[in-house]
Amino acid sequence: MKLYQALRNVDKFRTVFDFGGRDVAHWFPGHMAKGLKQMRASLRSVDCIIEIHDARIPFSGRNPVFQETLDVRPHVLILNKMDLADLSSKQSILKKLEKDGVRNVLFTDCLKQRHDNIKKLVPMVMEIIGSTPRFNRDENTNYCLMVIGVPNVGKSSLINSLRRTNLQKGRASRVGGEPGITKAVLTKIQVCERPIMHLLDTPGVLPPKIESVETGMKLALCGSILDHLVGEDIIADYLLYSLNRLGKFSYVEKYDLQEPSDDIQYLLKRIAVKLGKTQRVKAITGVGNITVTLPNYTAAAYDFIRAFRKGELGRVTLD
Repeated sequence: MKLYQALRNVDKFRTVFDFGGRDVAHWFPGHMAKGLKQMRASLRSVDCIIEIHDARIPFSGRNPVFQETLDVRPHVLILNKMDLADLSSKQSILKKLEKDGVRNVLFTDCLKQRHDNIKKLVPMVMEIIGSTPRFNRDENTNYCLMVIGVPNVGKSSLINSLRRTNLQKGRASRVGGEPGITKAVLTKIQVCERPIMHLLDTPGVLPPKIESVETGMKLALCGSILDHLVGEDIIADYLLYSLNRLGKFSYVEKYDLQEPSDDIQYLLKRIAVKLGKTQRVKAITGVGNITVTLPNYTAAAYDFIRAFRKGELGRVTLD
């Protein structure tokens, strides 16, 4: 089918997402409140703040609660998972961040065994620290950095990547695909020998109140909020809406569709059939109970979301 034929109905797709009065659960468990308190208590020994965020949402979901911390220490913003983001508008992203007062920015892929931008972090931090007061640590030749960010953006992966790059050592911090792996501020983890530099790993901390439903949905889509707190069906529908809005139609080929669709139920049914994700359900009829096989929409939604998170639907920037 020719491309123009396949896209003939795209101009009729949704231009606004209807959240239907939904609200995103405010995911602020006890370990988050405790972690934020510990972070503030540890600030006296910290020379520089390393804030890490998802490059697919460079503006959405950065925790404003951190601002009081960032105001008093040198600050580097790392936009991680750059391999999953569409960086065609990278310069406009940097200009907008600079307008917001963020000038030291690195794009990284911390899961890559060796990444050139990871090598730039220590020299950048040393230059920033050298041009600002070190408070009560002038006489100390060791350096301590604090890594902060919302859940599941790659803080632990950054620490492990720095250790591989600078110390040729394996991972020292647990990594997981779900938010909430790091539960408390850990002991210092050395990431560099010359100069001696340690990082403090911290739990991912979301704002106690997320600024908007759409911001919350972007955080959920990128895995910073547990799926079941929002609902896999609504996350999948928002993903479909976002891909269509951005003109990213790789899902058509991946799931053997004839053309792009704006109907999440149709898409999930096709995914379920293609992947064999079905469930047997008892149905009550006038002549007795029968067992029917239906598509498992929840499993299909999870597969669609996971494909986005793994980059199988192409590079996407949601902001």
